[in-house]
Amino acid sequence: MGARRETLSAAERSQLWERWRAGDSVAEIARALRRTYKPVYFHVSRHGGIEPRRRHRREEHLSLQEREEISRGLAVGASLREIARGVGRSPSTVSREVARSGGRERYRAATADAGAWTRAQRPKVAKLASSAALRKAVAEKLEQQWSPAQISGGGE
Repeated sequence: MGARRETLSAAERSQLWERWRAGDSVAEIARALRRTYKPVYFHVSRHGGIEPRRRHRREEHLSLQEREEISRGLAVGASLREIARGVGRSPSTVSREVARSGGRERYRAATADAGAWTRAQRPKVAKLASSAALRKAVAEKLEQQWSPAQISGGGE
């Protein structure tokens, strides 16, 4: 087993970037946080010395409270349409949510919410990077002078 990487708490990361903006060196920040140099250096270099934007949930996405309502509805045997009416969402939205998070029997709001948060993380691996077959098909179309719009099926 390899060595475990030290991680910084949210409060430490906030203080790190505050001090970094003020002009402190990595060594000074590490001393102020009472941490070794490595985790501070790793965090700063991983982000190119620029504080990353804070993640937030978009309003149109399901909230944890809505997922709790879905979970309660499933527990009492309500139909997906009834649940959707209760949370003010489309039945298809509720249906997809339940299906992607374990189905009626296994749906848990906290697990579903954590999964949604993870799936929303950026950056994601590009489809071309993860699919050799797709890469080959795109390369062939480009050699045939196809436009990117034609390749993607969006027309011209």
